[in-house]
Amino acid sequence: MPKSPIVFATFALFMILAFAASLALGESMLPPSEIWGAIRGGAAESSRIIFFDIRLPRAIVGLSIGAGLGASGAVMQAFFRNPLASPGLLGVSSGGALGAVLSIVLGSGLEVLGLPLFSVLGAFMATGAVMLLARRGASPEHLLLAGVALNALFGAATSFLLSASASQTHLGAQILFWLMGGIENRTWEHVWMAGPGILAASILLLPLGRPMNLLALGDSGAQSLGVNVSRLRWQLIALSTVLTALATAVGGVISFVGLVVPHIVRLIDGPDHRRLLPLSMMGGASLVLLCDLPTRFLGSGMRLGVITSLVGGPFLLWLLRKRPC
Repeated sequence: MPKSPIVFATFALFMILAFAASLALGESMLPPSEIWGAIRGGAAESSRIIFFDIRLPRAIVGLSIGAGLGASGAVMQAFFRNPLASPGLLGVSSGGALGAVLSIVLGSGLEVLGLPLFSVLGAFMATGAVMLLARRGASPEHLLLAGVALNALFGAATSFLLSASASQTHLGAQILFWLMGGIENRTWEHVWMAGPGILAASILLLPLGRPMNLLALGDSGAQSLGVNVSRLRWQLIALSTVLTALATAVGGVISFVGLVVPHIVRLIDGPDHRRLLPLSMMGGASLVLLCDLPTRFLGSGMRLGVITSLVGGPFLLWLLRKRPC
């Protein structure tokens, strides 16, 4: 039996179990009977509130964020032909972070939706700035250098806003907590802001698996096999930006998911992007959901971004040791 169906089934099962654990575990445990009762409308009012208003939107947001970051990481690594590329390489994450921090400092007045909207605008402005800086050649090297420069500028601006708000303890705490990433207190508004966009971008990305495989042969090799390399690169940048921007907008800055998950998938199932993309989506969703679980028990200081870094950092060091650049 081919390896891929078994791998697909394993990843899908793992994601389903992670989603179920996200629904069941927390300060108030929900056993399967209570979850089923809440779905059918026969559970206690408190169980229905916990399930529908707290756990379910949080789990869906985590699923969406993880899938988006996993797919975006696979795209960036194919685009730059660099295994150390990540979703934030073009400044999308840092632009989204700057937009969100600016929203917190200024006070958007839009309650729940204000911060995500500012974050999405900041992320798309970052990508627009990168493309503008690299408009003459738009080669991967130009884009990479422009992304490094924009990351530095946006990071400096975010740090300035953070230091300027240091005297306002509550404001500074809000900024720091958001910069460390997290999906607690997510609502159905966040689900509708991120979910449909990430789903649409993911669906549009899946048919590009074969052209992404050919891109590994180099621009001339891919072009000789019928790939419109310029159009493909624009498609990959646009879709990766949508995925990363929406994930950052509703979850903050969550590191290492887009870097680590595609590597794990390659080690298990190989480099074929026709399988790598959907498996990275499922793997990213599982990782975010599982890393969110400890934050429910370890206090407010243990954020999702901290957990993913604690998982991703050692893995990257191990990978570099096994495969030195």
